[in-house]
Amino acid sequence: MSELKRTPLYDLHVALGAKMVPFAGYEMPVQYSLGVMKEHQHSRAAAGLFDVSHMGQVILRADDPEIAKRGLERLIPQDVLGLGDGRQRYGFFTNDGGGIEDDLMFANRGDHLFVVVNAACKDADVARMRAALEPGVTVKLLENRALLALQGPKAEAVLAEHHPMVAEMRFMDVVTLPIAGAECWVSRSGYTGEDGYEISVPVAAAQDLAKALLSHEDVEAIGLGARDSLRLEAGLCLYGHDIDATTSPVEGGLTWGIQKVRRAEGDRAGGFPGADHILREMAEGASRKRVGLLPEGRAPMREGTLLFISADADAPIGTVTSGGFGPTVGGPVAMGYVETAMSKTGTTLFGEVRGKRLPVTVASLPFVAAGFKR
Repeated sequence: MSELKRTPLYDLHVALGAKMVPFAGYEMPVQYSLGVMKEHQHSRAAAGLFDVSHMGQVILRADDPEIAKRGLERLIPQDVLGLGDGRQRYGFFTNDGGGIEDDLMFANRGDHLFVVVNAACKDADVARMRAALEPGVTVKLLENRALLALQGPKAEAVLAEHHPMVAEMRFMDVVTLPIAGAECWVSRSGYTGEDGYEISVPVAAAQDLAKALLSHEDVEAIGLGARDSLRLEAGLCLYGHDIDATTSPVEGGLTWGIQKVRRAEGDRAGGFPGADHILREMAEGASRKRVGLLPEGRAPMREGTLLFISADADAPIGTVTSGGFGPTVGGPVAMGYVETAMSKTGTTLFGEVRGKRLPVTVASLPFVAAGFKR
């Protein structure tokens, strides 16, 4: 087993009393002294600071920026050419079968594109981009920048004390600002369903920035445990669990992320891996669908729980892909895939937990309404 990597904030995590666990090849904090429940609640009520430096930060640059944009459009079903300067968009790499190889964020920073990919996939993603784009486009994985996320309803007020311009940003805006003495690339985005920011900062300044933000009375350090419960309540997918190389964007309920210009009859329809499969499913429907699930009682239904149409049915009609306790909801929540015929909100299914079939109701997503600043 290869040695685990550490982010630039590792020493700070240890000093703050974090419980460190292996995650995507890194030693990462799963929780601090507050505990997962209180960290979750604090992020919903005030502001939480997350270390997401394990993610891959990539720059795509060409002599003509349009070349880089067109190149990326050949790899993802999103509208890259139409993304304005200083704006960010959600996207995903697809394969020839219409499956999702990874999901990502990409930003138009004027003379280059800034792409953030998942930690476990970043080596494969960089190799994919280099094979498809070079030599016309330079693909550079940044090793000299950390990535922090400040999330929660008080994130704006906290960060505005360091630079007032952040208060003017809309959801998915991206700007370069001096924060705590460092040049930061700030986006108004995140992975909790709450308002907030993601901040790319030079490694040398990362610890000072984190300490400056944590010195505010409304900010607490938050670990992976609460990050997972927050994104689950927000109905957000975790790659490798709720979406993967066998899952299409249609099955995953992610067609909102495919802009009109890339769809059938659009000016730049198709042209990405798996386009025929994905556009056909968008027109005709998929055989299964990702749904929210509300188990009865207090027992969570974890990933891998099989779902049945009745308490005595022989064959499963779906599977839970993410599940746990939702502190804001006040009970267990889950997501999973079911046959499309069984995906209507309010449908009662049965999950098999430790040999028992327990009722679970199909629910609309998200479980907790998003707090984004549009």
